[in-house]
Amino acid sequence: MDRPQQYRFHQGECVLPFANAEYEARLTKLRASMAEMGVDACVFTSMHNVAYYSGFLYCAFGRPYALVVTASDCVTFSAGIDAAQPWRRGYGDNITYTDWQRNNYWRAIETVTGTGKTIGFEADHLSLAQKALLDAFLKPKACVDVAPVTMRQRMHKSAAELDLIRAGAAVADVGGYAIKDAVKVGTREIDVAMAGRDAMELEIAKRFPASEIRDSWVWFQSGINTDGAHNPVTTRKLEHGDILSLNTFPMISGYYTALERTMFVGEVDDASRKIWEANVAAHEYGMSLLVPGASCSDVTHKINDFFAERGLLEYRTFGYGHSFGILSHYYGREAGLELREDIDTVLEPGMVISMEPMLTIGVAQPGAGGYREHDILIITETGNDNITGYPYGPDFNVVG
Repeated sequence: MDRPQQYRFHQGECVLPFANAEYEARLTKLRASMAEMGVDACVFTSMHNVAYYSGFLYCAFGRPYALVVTASDCVTFSAGIDAAQPWRRGYGDNITYTDWQRNNYWRAIETVTGTGKTIGFEADHLSLAQKALLDAFLKPKACVDVAPVTMRQRMHKSAAELDLIRAGAAVADVGGYAIKDAVKVGTREIDVAMAGRDAMELEIAKRFPASEIRDSWVWFQSGINTDGAHNPVTTRKLEHGDILSLNTFPMISGYYTALERTMFVGEVDDASRKIWEANVAAHEYGMSLLVPGASCSDVTHKINDFFAERGLLEYRTFGYGHSFGILSHYYGREAGLELREDIDTVLEPGMVISMEPMLTIGVAQPGAGGYREHDILIITETGNDNITGYPYGPDFNVVG
């Protein structure tokens, strides 16, 4: 039997998160950037860029995937284990590479890029081993890092993206209310987290019945487990007076949204309330600063000053917010739009950014725990639009 190095296996109907025109608009902008940089073909290997330009969100499981964009072609490359799913969920062509022979992945890519061309690649994603194979098989005339220019494109959301992100924020709120209802003394963190995740997945299925239901999750922390924002869920049982962190993360076709709130079980002591209210005040102040023309670093310094005046800056643990769109806890990040001291990006209409100050007080001090509030804001022509609806602060979030 003559077994091929690659083939096309297309069956079923294509179902995409957005209309074809959305992908054509993204590709048109990308191709304009390619022309400016003299790039003949882009070989995207990250989950976020493959999904952004094609709609296909791959599941690597140790196998390489790619999207190649040229002046005329848009082709995803996937492993045989996925059969026709990448074609059904992707814009443009799809080629399946086989594993009968090592490096058929690169042989398949070469059929579209050709050799001796100027190749765009993602220097922040492609491993040294895969870059060496790119050089060996594609024999590029030159290589250009296109990660920065694609990140800048992803930072500016289209109207269709904003609609999806708004829906995602509403789904996050649904998960938040389910978590609030599940909080009771003696309940485990894992049980509360599952209630929130289940509610979000059912809401996504209702709002987006043609989507793939995958990757939504909840981090629900209690007591000492609240000290880090990304601490995993445990089986710890909730106790009266515990500080809690509610974190819901619905994923819709690769698009991430989030809701994060400080809560307490039953009651909040005076020392904890003081820290909580200070963080809420910083949260409200920070949201007021997110307007067009403000730079990320300036916003950061102003919130730093707010905390410093109250003797709390030493308890800040990370930046105050970040961009939203195609990203997740295991792929993607629009690092050029984060509220940190070293980011000077200026906010513009159509950007989406969070405000999420967090203070962590050690266990030996009054008010011990991690305090965090998180809203998602769309930058508008005149200010911002807060698309998070779940309330924050002690009046609503002393529960159970």
